[in-house]
Amino acid sequence: MIKKELAVVAVSGGMDSCVTAAIANKKFDLAFAHINYGQRTEKRELKAFNDIADFFNIKKRLIIDFTHFTKIGGSSLTNKQIEISKADLSNKEIPSSYVPFRNANILSACTSWAEELNAKYIFIGAVYEDSSGYPDCRPSFFRAFEKMVDEGTKPSTKIKIETPIINFTKAEIIKKGIELDAPLNLTWSCYKNEEQACGECDSCALRLRGFQIAGIEDPIKYLIRPAYI
Repeated sequence: MIKKELAVVAVSGGMDSCVTAAIANKKFDLAFAHINYGQRTEKRELKAFNDIADFFNIKKRLIIDFTHFTKIGGSSLTNKQIEISKADLSNKEIPSSYVPFRNANILSACTSWAEELNAKYIFIGAVYEDSSGYPDCRPSFFRAFEKMVDEGTKPSTKIKIETPIINFTKAEIIKKGIELDAPLNLTWSCYKNEEQACGECDSCALRLRGFQIAGIEDPIKYLIRPAYI
């Protein structure tokens, strides 16, 4: 039996990272990394992470506490003085939920772990076209980060940053997840609540619209389920 190469997957507990993990699982042995960064739904996202890791039978798990994000602030996810905005899917501006340079912090931690594990790949479930316009979700950002990893690690270290769903819409992500039997029912996307998803924040709206476009019922519970198409 040919031994699979190891890949580190950044898993938030959300739908995008879950489907990304399912894609990576087809070719690689996986190690899951999760970041607690003081977000409002930190406990619920951590539960989703562990549930997804259990589903994929992941033994290697790394949970890191990035407490500096709450000290830095600047985001409605980490500063409770800033209100979580109701969804505006036509908005072209960077939303209040943007956490300054979060993906770079996540990838830095994953790179350190990948180098220690001798993993050749890091998977992250970034989405550009159907995201909320976060600048650290652009394909050019990940290409640049991969070059930085090559510059800043040992000469023998070669790590590729994989973003397999970056150009997918949410509907396409959902369909891919169902195709791969990804446990979408275990995921959590809401920015605001930990018991029942609010149905009104940007993340809930993008998720609900994706399911509505795909013609599939979202398996998680919501306080309200507006029509977004």
